[in-house]
Amino acid sequence: MDVDALEAQIGQWRGYVERHQSISTADADEMEDHLRSQISDLAAAGLSSDEAFLVAVKRMGDMGGISREFAQEHSERLWKQLVLMPAAADGVVDHSRELWVVLALAVGAAIAVKTGGAVLDEHMFARNAGVIALPFLTGYFAWKRRMSARGVAVLAAPFALAAIAVNAYPFRPDGATEVIAAIHTPIALWFVVGLAYVGGRWRSDRRRMDFIRFTGEWVVYLALLGFGGGVLIALTAGAFQALGSDVEWAIEAWVLPFGAAGAIVVAAWLVEAKQNVVENIAPVLTRVFTPLTIVMLLVLLGAFATAGSVVAVDRNLLILMDLILVLVLGLVLYAISARDPHAPPDLFDRLQLVLVLSALAVDLLMLVAMLTRIAEFGFTPNKVTALGLNLVLLVNLAWSARLLFGFLRGRRPFTAAERWQTRYLPVFGVWAAVAVVVIPPLFDFV
Repeated sequence: MDVDALEAQIGQWRGYVERHQSISTADADEMEDHLRSQISDLAAAGLSSDEAFLVAVKRMGDMGGISREFAQEHSERLWKQLVLMPAAADGVVDHSRELWVVLALAVGAAIAVKTGGAVLDEHMFARNAGVIALPFLTGYFAWKRRMSARGVAVLAAPFALAAIAVNAYPFRPDGATEVIAAIHTPIALWFVVGLAYVGGRWRSDRRRMDFIRFTGEWVVYLALLGFGGGVLIALTAGAFQALGSDVEWAIEAWVLPFGAAGAIVVAAWLVEAKQNVVENIAPVLTRVFTPLTIVMLLVLLGAFATAGSVVAVDRNLLILMDLILVLVLGLVLYAISARDPHAPPDLFDRLQLVLVLSALAVDLLMLVAMLTRIAEFGFTPNKVTALGLNLVLLVNLAWSARLLFGFLRGRRPFTAAERWQTRYLPVFGVWAAVAVVVIPPLFDFV
């Protein structure tokens, strides 16, 4: 590699570094000086220019990690970037233009939700909520990833099929299958959002893991927006009430539907805009809630052991236990997504194994309880749906425990656990689709 080629390579590397929003020109200058010093030392040791460049870049580490380090050292700049977007660089999305696109999609989602709520009755709207709101979020990622017309058509097809299913099926009002369809339609369509998020590259394990990370951060941002919006609405309503005006009708009819629908898109934009600047929140929460969840599961197992018979367990408790198992799966996913796969096993990895084994024991108890109820009282839509979810979770947790145990014993790399989770992910989407399309006709839409 001659001098010109080396300078071109350094220029490309610097361009990549400067795309990180927490790194200023001065920071990039400092990093480039360090890189050049590394290249010079390696060249003096006998490496060729191209070899020295590659080794030096490798030693600089992952740009995401460097970005986070700079963000921690320059907190003033970090917090300013929560509202100020930098000018676009070559090959990077124009952030001012992106903001207008996000606002347009958020308003479009709000109008669609408001119109759907006005036109459709309560049952129809509940079944169509995911079909109405999620296309706008999918459209945002399709635009951001510059997907082709063919790719957009592929994304539109599941929404069309879901709309046909939830509207053409003759659901009995307030029936169990209607509730099942209303719950599982957004879950199934969330995987269509994931297809748009990864730009159609769903076979990539790395991109699937990126989508897992995004989902956790999106939930956190959505909760923060909801909390902040709730406080603002409460203060505003209190002020109007003190002035003798009643604005509750406006809040219920306009502010809540508009705010909830728009927040779906805005939360995604915030995650995208800040993913290289702010430390991910979901993995941090995972560190906090993993020990607490272990204690809760162990207490529940003790309560089941003293209950005498799992058949007598309340049906609502079984539903709550399924939600807890889903929470455990989320904790496992985000612990894996934030971990350095090359680091040796530590205490938190052992806690993860205890968490998975505890959840596995609870899942087995739930399966015994459900199968016993089915044998005694027969099949119902709710029992079949819960049984299917428990079986899907059982396979995931059992194999996760095996892989984590192998990692702790030094027999398997940590990447095996990561690959397992990313490759098993579509199973949850398939099961959600089955719950929407297959279970209702199986039970005559009751």
